[in-house]
Amino acid sequence: MCTKYPVVLVHGVLGFDKILGYPYFFGVKEALERKGAEVYTASLSGVNSDDVRGEQLWDFIKDVKRKSRKDKVNLIGHSQGALDSRYVAANYADSVASVTSVDGVNFGSESADALRAALEPGSCKEGAVALAFEAFEKAIAFVTGHPFEPEDAVAALDALTTAGVEEFNKKYPQALPDVWGGEGAEIVNGVNYYSWSGIIKDGLCEQGLNELDPLHLWMKHSSKTFVKEADQNDGLVGRYSSHLGKVICSDYSMDHLDAINQIAGIRTNTVDPIELYTDHLEFLRSKGL
Repeated sequence: MCTKYPVVLVHGVLGFDKILGYPYFFGVKEALERKGAEVYTASLSGVNSDDVRGEQLWDFIKDVKRKSRKDKVNLIGHSQGALDSRYVAANYADSVASVTSVDGVNFGSESADALRAALEPGSCKEGAVALAFEAFEKAIAFVTGHPFEPEDAVAALDALTTAGVEEFNKKYPQALPDVWGGEGAEIVNGVNYYSWSGIIKDGLCEQGLNELDPLHLWMKHSSKTFVKEADQNDGLVGRYSSHLGKVICSDYSMDHLDAINQIAGIRTNTVDPIELYTDHLEFLRSKGL
């Protein structure tokens, strides 16, 4: 099932490649490699703007191209990682075969809007919260072996709000749907664009083992901050806010972190995230990518 080009997994906000061997994309890289893919996991600033993270991703891709001896990569970005992937595809299209957005913040996050509203710009409260997040991320960066990545929590928050992503989309509109809830173009400037995502669904049969996952309980609480997509969100991103390019599916029964198979594979009884990634690998292969 080997794809023509290597796969680069791109983490979201507060993300990492591995912490003491524990991966952000839990079990994903190994599953894709078992299918014959060449897979790399990027390590970007945990909290920073899309421009900063996007340039970090571009530096990583240049290294991947040298190692793989391939002139393009397939980018799979989770959450903010989708925006970083779009940044690279827009600015360096000749090096990108495809962008796949997984629960991507392609039209902003109502959860980020709520946090932004609670933290007045320039206030002591905003400063204290930003300092705490930046200290946390510096500790994570040290443990993961990337201690010099710049962290800017305020820039990260602003980048994830509806207003922040709206400004980003003005500069990088490639493959965005023209109609709310619709699909965008599948191919723009030679780059293929795809997206898939999930929503939190009620009912024991669909939640399953997720009820034992503390991160899922956090996602369920966060989902209550949504207004526009109150019944159609994954806890951090609304269903239609995730749409980009050809939409494979946007209502899988999974929360925002189920999409990266966290925590340690605890998930619903109805969706196996690993299968979503391996199926998508086959899909990319069928497209000649």
